Amino acid sequence: MGTHRPTDVAAGTAPLDVAADGQPDVEDSNVATRAPRRRGLVLLLVAVTLVVLVADQLSKAWALRSLDATRQEVLGDWLGLQLVFNPGAALSIATGMTWVLTLVAIGVVVVVVRIARRLGSTLWALALGLLLGGALGNLMDRLFREPGFARGHVIDFIAYADWFVGNVADIAIVVAAGLIVIAVARGVGVDGTRETHDEAHDEGVGDDPADETADETADDDADGTAVPARRADGPAGA
Repeated sequence: MGTHRPTDVAAGTAPLDVAADGQPDVEDSNVATRAPRRRGLVLLLVAVTLVVLVADQLSKAWALRSLDATRQEVLGDWLGLQLVFNPGAALSIATGMTWVLTLVAIGVVVVVVRIARRLGSTLWALALGLLLGGALGNLMDRLFREPGFARGHVIDFIAYADWFVGNVADIAIVVAAGLIVIAVARGVGVDGTRETHDEAHDEGVGDDPADETADETADDDADGTAVPARRADGPAGA
């Protein structure tokens, strides 16, 4: 018997699949509910990405106009401003591998965009938005700044003590990494599902032996093998 899709014209709701027993199809209903939420989370991701990207590029343009290689103290020796052209990764690692770092940054962007299609968690939307914005901010430097395409040096200007010099994109990436760690520790998946200890325990626990005994008894009854009842002792009938 086929299914039909009634539509509530007055309420303007979308049609839902109805099974043969007349009950709405729960799976289709859940999909219809998740779709608007997923669109909202994708918009959140895009908004966070744009904010990080614009803030990163504007701050780098300011650094190029206002700073030089001389360090300006902001919080004593702990924090300062100093213009640095970084051909490598964070902490000036892999300074001779700009091409490789450019390819890695492109790979990160592609992976984040693909994962975004399964978004179901606000925490993951924030984390991926920060990660994508930071990756794009530094990728634009590598693609379009001197000395050449895909070999450009990243503009760094925030000096942390004597450790390293970074930028706004780096801050966004570090915060994103922290949010991802929190999401994983809480058992929150990208799609919003949450794995709890109880669920993991249930998966590893077998059926109750008492339930198995009850099932076997029901099967015996179905086969016609009845368990004989015990007759009470008493005087013999005439």
